[in-house]
Amino acid sequence: MQKALLLIVLIVSTLSSKSQLHVAGIFSDSMVLQRGRAIPVWGWATSGEKVTVHFHQQHKTAITDAKGKWQVSLDAEQAGGPYTLSVEGNTKQQFVNVLVGDVWICSGQSNMEWNVANSNNGKQEVASADYPMIRHIKINNLVSDKPLDDIKANSGWHAASPAHAGNFTAVGYFFARELYRKLKIPIGLINTTWGGTNVETWISREALQSNPEFKDLMLSLPSLNLDSLQMIKKKALVSGVEKLQGSLPAPGVSLSWKNAGYDDSKWPLMKVPGLWEEKSLPDLDGQVWFRKNFILTKEQAAKGADLLLGMIDDNDSAWINGKLVGETNGYNKNRIYIVAPGILKEGSNSLVVKIDDTGGGGGFYSKPADLSLKLPGGDEIPLAGDWYFQVATISYHNSTGPNSFPSLLFNAMLNPLIPYGMKGALWYQGESNAGRAYQYRQAFPLLINDWRSRWNQGDFPFYFVQLSSFNSANGNSNQGSTWAELREAQTFTLALPNTGMAVTTDIGNATDIHPRNKQDVGKRLAAIAFNQLYQGKNVYSGPQYLSMKTEGNQAILSFTHTGSGLQFGAAGGATAGGFEIAGQDGKFFPANAVIKGNTVVVSAPEVKSPASVHYAWADDAGNANLFNKEGFPACPFRTDQWKGITEKNKYTVANQ
Repeated sequence: MQKALLLIVLIVSTLSSKSQLHVAGIFSDSMVLQRGRAIPVWGWATSGEKVTVHFHQQHKTAITDAKGKWQVSLDAEQAGGPYTLSVEGNTKQQFVNVLVGDVWICSGQSNMEWNVANSNNGKQEVASADYPMIRHIKINNLVSDKPLDDIKANSGWHAASPAHAGNFTAVGYFFARELYRKLKIPIGLINTTWGGTNVETWISREALQSNPEFKDLMLSLPSLNLDSLQMIKKKALVSGVEKLQGSLPAPGVSLSWKNAGYDDSKWPLMKVPGLWEEKSLPDLDGQVWFRKNFILTKEQAAKGADLLLGMIDDNDSAWINGKLVGETNGYNKNRIYIVAPGILKEGSNSLVVKIDDTGGGGGFYSKPADLSLKLPGGDEIPLAGDWYFQVATISYHNSTGPNSFPSLLFNAMLNPLIPYGMKGALWYQGESNAGRAYQYRQAFPLLINDWRSRWNQGDFPFYFVQLSSFNSANGNSNQGSTWAELREAQTFTLALPNTGMAVTTDIGNATDIHPRNKQDVGKRLAAIAFNQLYQGKNVYSGPQYLSMKTEGNQAILSFTHTGSGLQFGAAGGATAGGFEIAGQDGKFFPANAVIKGNTVVVSAPEVKSPASVHYAWADDAGNANLFNKEGFPACPFRTDQWKGITEKNKYTVANQ
């Protein structure tokens, strides 16, 4: 009897909680609503319930449908506030300190996710963040096999203050700060980002199915749930590891891998440092062993040393010549291990590092200079470079990641935001798609058109950041560059209406995929907005290649967006960098470049009949230095249409 009564109470309680008035999770105290257009407000309540929304002298009523969904459309408002938004049905929800201004969706992978606190001068930026009219909300990271109606619990909207601004998207914040300083209106930032994600996970299944580039793949994929995705991902992880190294070892076998004399010659190689997800082991959580030999003289081996391994994600143990020299738990701790006298030896020494990754990124992730063996007297043995590696175990608890299947983040982190009123979108992504750069010519415009179609706000502004400079794989004109081809695909996307691109090759970091200068990124995006959206007369772009003609051994290049003139170096007066030239044989040579009016004349003694010019065509394009006098860098380009190195690479689920 008591069990039956308890069951009835539980059923009534569940029904009651589901029927409670609930406004969509994107709404909270301190939010910003979009000015100048109808304001959608929606949520859920009991089927057939009357719901009334009150806001700034407006009163709108709706009746919930059969599924309990309701939505009203408030009339357009001018920028202002603070106001109170009240929603009343059988119960009531109220939101205070609400502003009306311009709202921007900030999305992409880690360089958009990167926060203010970890940017250049992070401490000072956070301490001086006194902009109560700039508001921010971070959408929780979540995957879903089906489009969700609502976002999960989150911390809500917050104003830019020292207490909260450190966690804001840095690119979004510095963009908003530029806008606010000139426009003096509230700016809202919806931060829906996830580091390391590819573009396909942010596109709806329907859009992918309708595109010829992805149609066949999507038709071959069944509608899956997360459990089946987990099984597919588990098989893919095992298959990927077995292709690299053969079968996983039996329990206990890996204990011998620390021994000095162990033969690792058949192990695969990985360049260290760098998260292994960005190299040979995508999406892998588990235990991986790394081995490297280094040579010492008799004098160098005579004493102890300091072993520097930088940051390791998550936990590690390190051995030299079979002797344990250190262990650390924690991804955010710098590894410095003392090597006692007597452990090192003359000749070849073995260094072994076992890394356990519990989720997210795994492996060494400091700069190359942070990995070394420091010896008494000032000698230093660099340890960055090729290491042998072997996977010992795979953890499957988190094997369904955001890249496991298309549309997972669109379903969970974008669809629930629609139709929240907004001004436009900021996008910083592409690093994870560099290997499929040619296909990005289709995928990126598809994403933009998909979002615009679903928001039903026309061709809303969509501004994006071109990949910065980073030496991903030593890519260049002669061996090919995936990053250069991805930048080209991004440039082609400017053919879509109401788009803009911030070029950032001059403010990248050759050894860090996350350049810290997010201030200039935000400023350049804001310059686009001022010109295109807020009807400013400002220059907003650097030079863009227009055409080439040849005269003898010279190639003469013409450009648009020259501003008040061309120059080498952001401040002028520098020697040209980043230009290369080739004949019909396709072999590129560093070129001399001279500015003549609004053209650049390029030549090299090795090339008598120019057929192509490349500019900034490399993974690390930091030496490229053509600017206009307003300080905007030229967009990377090539004048040829020769076959690239990514044209055959296609998106598949199995290799994600």
